[in-house]
Amino acid sequence: MTPGPTASRPARTTLRAGLALLLGLLLAVLVAAPAQAAGYRYWSFWEREGATWSYATQGPAQLRPEDGSVQGFRFAVSAEADDSAAPRPKAAFAEICAGTEERDGRKRIALVLDFGTTADAPGGERPPKARTACASVAEDASAADALAAVAPPLRYDSSAMLCAIDGYPETGCGEQVSGAGGPSAEESSDAASPGSEESDSGSASGGGGPSAGLLVGIGAVAVLGVAALWQSRRRRG
Repeated sequence: MTPGPTASRPARTTLRAGLALLLGLLLAVLVAAPAQAAGYRYWSFWEREGATWSYATQGPAQLRPEDGSVQGFRFAVSAEADDSAAPRPKAAFAEICAGTEERDGRKRIALVLDFGTTADAPGGERPPKARTACASVAEDASAADALAAVAPPLRYDSSAMLCAIDGYPETGCGEQVSGAGGPSAEESSDAASPGSEESDSGSASGGGGPSAGLLVGIGAVAVLGVAALWQSRRRRG
């Protein structure tokens, strides 16, 4: 006997419920998939205490470091200050400033200049090798003064943001870059300083949610289950 419209209604209801479940699971996949965060390409400014780099709380034009200080600058793409990559070269004042003698009325500032990786470089440009320098400047000089003494030309924008050190990069200043991610293969292969290891790994996008593949698999199992239930009810009808 062919089931009538009333008998087929539960089957249609069950099928609609299954489709609704599938759509819900697909929506969960889209929500759970981590979005590529936008970042900014810029020079970050760091201070070194002992073996640790700390993101500077003042700009280089405002900070007036003491004699014997170690300051660092790193060019990279970062989404936030917490994700910024620290300078990679090992920084020790005694080594960097060993060839610069003390002078009355002057102070010595060790500078670590990390021009970043090719992955972070603007299109058509290649970053210079990282280097260190010792600036001998007036006692009241700022970190920007020390930087200008050893790495000209510097470039600033209209809001006094540091755009280029030693002419790098040639263009751009703090521009937004889509899809900011973790360290590149080049970054990972370089020897990191003790303080930079945490910063570099912190910028990697780990993604703590369930994987999209797992959710799709669950959805497929659910659809198969609904289909089997519908077939079973058709036979009973």
